[in-house]
Amino acid sequence: MFKYIKRQWKYFVAKITGRAEANADPKVQLEQAIGEAHSQHKRLKEQAANVIANQKQSEIRLNKKMEELSKLNGNARQALIMASDAEKAGNTEKATQYTSAAEIIADKLISVEADVESLKAMVLESTQASDQAKAAVKQNSRLLQEKIAEKSKLMSQLDQAQMQEEMNSAMASLTETVGDDVPTFNEVQEKIEARYAKAKASAELQEVTVESRVLEIEQATANVEAQSRLSELRAELGLDAAPQAQAVEAGEPQAQPGTS
Repeated sequence: MFKYIKRQWKYFVAKITGRAEANADPKVQLEQAIGEAHSQHKRLKEQAANVIANQKQSEIRLNKKMEELSKLNGNARQALIMASDAEKAGNTEKATQYTSAAEIIADKLISVEADVESLKAMVLESTQASDQAKAAVKQNSRLLQEKIAEKSKLMSQLDQAQMQEEMNSAMASLTETVGDDVPTFNEVQEKIEARYAKAKASAELQEVTVESRVLEIEQATANVEAQSRLSELRAELGLDAAPQAQAVEAGEPQAQPGTS
C-alpha cells in the first residue's frame, strides 16, 4: 500500500512539474539559469578564496617557524661557544650549564625542524590547491561570460521564434476555421465579393432600364417630329383637305399646319 501511494505521488509530482515546465516562460527560465550560474560562480570564488587564504596562512606559519628555527640555530651555536669558552677558562660549572642549555635548544630545534618540514609539505599542497582554485575560478568565469553572451543570442532567437509563431498563427487564422461561429478570411472575402458583384449587376440593370426609357423618349420625340413634318408636307401638297373637311363635319378640331 505504501509503495502504491509513493508511486502515485511521484506520478502526480511529475505531471505537475511537466505542466509547469510546459507553461513556463523561457525568458524567465533563462534569467533563472543565468542567475544560478552567477550564484555558482560566487560560491566557487568564495571556496577558492578560502583555499588561497589557507595557503597564505600556511606560508605565514612556515615563515614564522623558519624564523624560529633560525633563531634556535643561532642560540644553539652561541650556547656551544659559551660552553667551550667556559671550559677553556676552567669554569666547569658554567660550561656544564651552557652545554645543558645547548642540549635543550637542540631538542627544541629538532621539534621545530619537524614542524618546518611538515609546514613545507602543507604549503606545497595548499599552493597546488590554490593554483587549482584560481584556474577553476578563471575557467568558470570564462564559461559564465560565454553563457551571458549565449543568453543574448538565445533571447534574440526566442523573440524571433515568438514573432514567427504569431505570424504562423495569423496566417493560419486566414485559412483555418477558428470556431463554428467565426468564419475564415476566405469565407468573408467570398461573401464580400459576391455582395459586390450582385450590387454591380443591379447597378448595370438599372442603367439598362434608364437607357431604355431615354431611347423610348427619344423615339417618341422623333415620331412626333416626323408626323408634324408629314402634316406640313400634306398641307403643302393639298393632300389633307378631304380629311380635314371630314373632320370638320364630324365635329373634330382641325390640325393647324406645323402642329401635331
